[in-house]
Parts: sequence; C-alpha cells; structure tokens
Amino acid sequence: MAVNSTPEAPLPVGEVSRLIGGWIDRLGAVWVEGQITQLSRRPGAGVVFLTLRDPSYDISVSVTCFRQVFDEIADVVSEGARVVVLAKPEWYAPRGQLSLRAAEIRPVGVGELLARLEQLKKSLSAEGLFAPERKKPLPFLPQLIGLVCGRASAAERDVLENARHRWPAVRFEVRNVPVQGVHAVPQVVQAVKELDALDDVDVIIVARGGGSVEDLLPFSDEQLVRAVASCRTPVVSAIGHEPDTPLLDYVADLRASTPTDAAKKVVPDVGEEYERVQALRDRARRCVESFLQREQRGLAQALARPSIEDPHRMIDERADHVSSLADRGRRTLGHLLDRADSELAHTHARVVALSPAATLQRGYAVLQKTDGHVVRAPDEVTAQETLRARVAEGEFVVRVDA
Repeated sequence: MAVNSTPEAPLPVGEVSRLIGGWIDRLGAVWVEGQITQLSRRPGAGVVFLTLRDPSYDISVSVTCFRQVFDEIADVVSEGARVVVLAKPEWYAPRGQLSLRAAEIRPVGVGELLARLEQLKKSLSAEGLFAPERKKPLPFLPQLIGLVCGRASAAERDVLENARHRWPAVRFEVRNVPVQGVHAVPQVVQAVKELDALDDVDVIIVARGGGSVEDLLPFSDEQLVRAVASCRTPVVSAIGHEPDTPLLDYVADLRASTPTDAAKKVVPDVGEEYERVQALRDRARRCVESFLQREQRGLAQALARPSIEDPHRMIDERADHVSSLADRGRRTLGHLLDRADSELAHTHARVVALSPAATLQRGYAVLQKTDGHVVRAPDEVTAQETLRARVAEGEFVVRVDA
C-alpha cells in the first residue's frame, strides 16, 4: 500500500526500511534457480553464505542458510554449479540489504538441464531462429576474422595456428572472454556484438574446447542465441567436440565440430587452392589442345576433299559438259535453221508462183479504175472511161472505146 509522505512530513530512514521489510515478508517462500558464484563456509560457523546469480541477466542476490542445510549437498555443489533453492526473502533493516534465507537447496542434475535445454530449443526453433534460410554464406577468402575465445586457451591456439598455416595472410581480431562460469554469457554476448559492429570483420568464430554439460551451458543461453541470430556478420560455432551440440550450433551460420575444424572451414588452404588452380589450368589447357586437335583434323579432312584439293577439277568437268551442251545446242539450232530455211524457200517459191507479179511476168495485165478497184468484168467499165493498166515492168493508162 502507498505511504503518505510530504516534504514537510518525510518518513525516517528506519521507518522506510521497516516498511520495505514488511512488504518483502509478504512474499513468502519461493523456489529460485541460479548459479553459485561465491561460496563462504567459515570453519565453526553455523551459517553458510553464498551468492546466487542469473547468468542471463547479470543479476545476483545473497543467500544464507544453516550449515546443516548446506551439508546435505556440500559434496555435489561448488562454485559455478546450478541449484534450485527454496528460500524466503529477508530484509536486513539496519543495512537496508536484501537476502534469501534458504531452507532447502537442490542441485540441478544433468538430465534436468538437458530437458530444459530441449524445451528452450523447441521454443527458439518455433520462432524460426534455426531456419536454414536464415543462414548466411561464408566469404570464400576472409581478410579479417573475429575470434571469441578464452584467454591463452587451446581453442585460440588451434584456430590461429591452423588458419595461418592454411593462409598466412589472414588477420584476426581476437576477443578473450570467460568461456564458462557466471561471467561467460554477458561477456561473450558483448564480444560478439563488438565484432559484428566492425565493418572490416568478414566472419566471427566463437570457439571453446571440450567440457561437461555444465561447462558448455553458457553457449546454450537464450541471450547469446538471440544475439547471434541478430548478427549481420556470418557466425561460426566451434564449441567443444563432435558430440557436443549447444544451442549456439543451431543458430550459427556454420557449425564446426572443433576449433581446428572451424579454421579449416573458414580459411581456404593456400596449397590446396594452388593445386586446384593448377588442376583447372591443366584442364583448360587440355580442353584447348583437344579443341585445336579436333579442328585440325576437321580442317585436314576438309582439305583432303577433291573439291578443295583440286577446285578447278569440278569447273573443268562442268566446262566440258557445258561445251558438249553448247555443241549439241549449236547443231540442233543449225538443223532447225536449215529446216526452217528450206521450208521458207519452198513457201517463198509457192508464194512467188501464186503471186500476181508472176502472172504479170507471163504477159498478163491488171486493169484498175481510178479508185484502185480491179476490173474483173466488161460491164464494170463504160465507154471512154480511163483505166490504169499494170504490167510486169510498170503501168500505163488506157481508154475504153466501146
């Protein structure tokens, strides 16, 4: 409930602390899950102090419990372990400090962790964060590689040595972070975001060596998975060994079984590429030589053809044929002309024989009136009519007497 206070009538610090304690007491006992970051067991002390941390949100709270409560799980719980605590919130009014009084502590088993991871995996998969179409292709030859790994770790050494052995000119932007424990998740997330913000970084590798399920839990954290999913730079997951499959493997653009495998998949081998180039050059040379040989054979076959070897032969053969046809045509035309000339002579002789001029040559004459009509009967003329007489050698005028 709200408390009435004014600048003129403020509440004392003790009263405010008491009210806060009253509000907290109403919460009652709750089950809390977290990771133990600090553990203090003083010899002879009846109370054990520990700090419970949420690695995903970087929030911690102090926990106290009686020694007999902690002794029940002392053999299986240490710093870094995940536990579930039944505790009642307590407010220490003199210092204004909140803590949890634990009545029961249970370690989170591997089976339970795996079950929770499977449930988180299904939830993230349903959102489409693991969809294949979201995967970004890796560049063929990255110039600058971002590397997130533990400081002076075997994973860092494996990635750097193998990558530079394969391509000596490759450069790295390394971010050394804790890769297990309570500080791992926020620092890994921050390192990934820093590298993703660099324009020169072509690909990011998140690498860690092998470990237990608990050691690899930071790489299955939901906050890290979402951070990798939002990266614009391709991300390669190289966590643990081949059997290890944290959720980072599913959201990353490429999964490598080991850090060494990540170096091999991200950086091409200069020797292999040189051999591939040589093989391609040899293949191209063989293809060109084969093409030239095939064309040379085709050209030789074409040149061996009679039409190409002796191109005038066909012309000569055709010339003889044309000459033969010309002679034949000439003879045929001569025969036709001779026959036509003979027929024309016969026709001309008949025409001449039947023409009036031939008749006139035999002494006959043709009488014509002045209008040109030929006189064929005596009654066609009158006395004293002038007529024109046409003979073989010319014509003259005659007069009709009676």
